[in-house]
Amino acid sequence: MSERAVLPKMLEAGAFALELSGVSRRFGALAALSNVTLRIAVGERRAVLGSNGAGKTTLFNVVTGDFMATAGRIRFFGEDITALPAHERTRLGLRRTYQISLLFSRLTVVDNVYLACRGVSRRRLSLLRPRPSGPVMEQAFSILQAVRLDDVANVEVALLSHGQKRQLEIGMALAGAPRFILFDEPAAGLSPAEREDLVAVLNALPRHIGYIIIEHDLDVALRVASFVSMMHNGAVFKEGAPEEIESDPEVQQIYLGGAHA
Repeated sequence: MSERAVLPKMLEAGAFALELSGVSRRFGALAALSNVTLRIAVGERRAVLGSNGAGKTTLFNVVTGDFMATAGRIRFFGEDITALPAHERTRLGLRRTYQISLLFSRLTVVDNVYLACRGVSRRRLSLLRPRPSGPVMEQAFSILQAVRLDDVANVEVALLSHGQKRQLEIGMALAGAPRFILFDEPAAGLSPAEREDLVAVLNALPRHIGYIIIEHDLDVALRVASFVSMMHNGAVFKEGAPEEIESDPEVQQIYLGGAHA
């Protein structure tokens, strides 16, 4: 059965890609996350918004296992991953990008994606030099096409524009057939034209890959997400469709400083 056929059946059955139940994270006396409950369906694209310090990045760190939850449960496609280390969550198909680029600037674009693909493959510890026509290299080139970087495949990463580097980070997150991706402010520092490219890339991702996007650029977030969760002081305080969040007076007052055109 094809992925397109499987996805609707899973959604009808109430399947969730990611479930957080009463998740909290404390750093001493500081409650960075407080009783966060989220349910994200298979294939769903969710935006998590909020001001600085709202707990968005801590939420990502707890989901990926960079930080362990102080309380609560996390399930990934029905499997309890609350106590799993980060690399085990990656093995299950969970990926993320970071606010700060983690690229090999002196390597080429395709080498960066190849290493990401190799890192999640069964032969990742092999010292054999890859063949240009090998399956991992073929996957790398396929990913570059998906993120619109195939024309700069052999360019050194240090020579890319900021927007192209963000697209490359998305490409690296696609390595190894991910099931769900966490995007941490991918539009940060992008020009208007680069934002348009980013929106196009995110909207063109395979529909079976769900994601959460943290983003300060509200226009980008609302164009790539079907549902929005607003965070404040480490908790989810409002949720709704993009148009509901955009027109909500409280959201405008707290996050936009007034009316949003």
